Amino acid sequence: MFEKFYSERIKNTPSSFIREILKVTQNSDIISFAGGLPNPISFPQEALKVSMNRIADKYGAKIYQYSTTCGLDSLREHIVNRYKNLWNMDITIDNVIITTGSQQALDLIGKVFINEGDNVMVEKPSYLGLLQVFCLYRANFVTTKLNDDGLDINDLKNTLKTYKPKAAYLIPNFQNPTGLTYTKENREKVFDALKDEDMLLIQDDPYGELRFEDNIRIPYIGLNQTEKNLYLGSFSKIVTPGMRLGYIIANKEIIKMLETAKQASDLHSNIFGQYLISDYLSNNDLDTHIEKIKQLYKEQAGAMVSAMEEYFPQNIKFTKPKGGMFTWVTLEEGKDVLQLFDKAIAKKVAFVPGHPFYINPKTVNTLRLNYTNADSTTIKTGIKRLAEALNEV
Repeated sequence: MFEKFYSERIKNTPSSFIREILKVTQNSDIISFAGGLPNPISFPQEALKVSMNRIADKYGAKIYQYSTTCGLDSLREHIVNRYKNLWNMDITIDNVIITTGSQQALDLIGKVFINEGDNVMVEKPSYLGLLQVFCLYRANFVTTKLNDDGLDINDLKNTLKTYKPKAAYLIPNFQNPTGLTYTKENREKVFDALKDEDMLLIQDDPYGELRFEDNIRIPYIGLNQTEKNLYLGSFSKIVTPGMRLGYIIANKEIIKMLETAKQASDLHSNIFGQYLISDYLSNNDLDTHIEKIKQLYKEQAGAMVSAMEEYFPQNIKFTKPKGGMFTWVTLEEGKDVLQLFDKAIAKKVAFVPGHPFYINPKTVNTLRLNYTNADSTTIKTGIKRLAEALNEV
């Protein structure tokens, strides 16, 4: 009845596949590997409670009032100092804007940069949240294949030559959905291919702090070598997702344009949350907290890999995570993962089929599993159920 009123943008934008799946998994009997939820036991609840009381006493009405669009100066200063210490970035708070989660960061970038029909390069497969947002702005997606070490360089060069994309969106650390990480060598080759192109490079990094094996941090692509880089970060995976706080680091001119777009969206992000996270960072050791999360997720990832090695049929392939929150499973060529999904739900275990991570998918034989929101015993039970469904298809 309302069809004639809807914009062409919204009519061509699919609903979130995962959000629809999560409706199915509300049954408490279902073991869900579908979401990308941090484990609640990783939230620093007691420290945040102390910070809540402290900011209430210290700032009074300010924590309940309207605020500036770019975000709280003290929180932006924390971000600046961390990126200076980790990456020797030459930035100030004028290079940082606070967003309502990384999802709004993507939306603001779409508002500022994407015109209908603009070519945007993404990984194959890519993060479904980005695909949904840029679909709303009617981008034309072009893809580059992923290998175990990162982007397929030959495919990348062909994509650049053929389509001349306006922007590239990449997740170099523990990519969503595959869990893969670009090697240092691959990043250097990617930058070598991109450096002479007149395009933006958007690097989304919500998982980079969650590296299990060592403390080696691989530099971003083209770090400190180009003004056309935009870096996206988030507090959702390392402090708490409920405050919905993310950020963009970029050239000051870009930040001013993003600020204008954000003024039209929501004026500013949750100021109570900004004061809270800033106070938490001022009075606690973030690296010590992150280390606890890493050890927790390493154990859970290990439990999932061990269970898959024990129960999955021999012809099923899967990635072995070295960080992040996901593993990627590949069935035999030609198998349709949606048949598996129906059987898995019947056995009370859920996952995300690979379809929403691809552009115009047909038959898809891949799926994503999340291991961070279940304990090791539950993971083993869920993988055993999934293996039974696999054997049936």
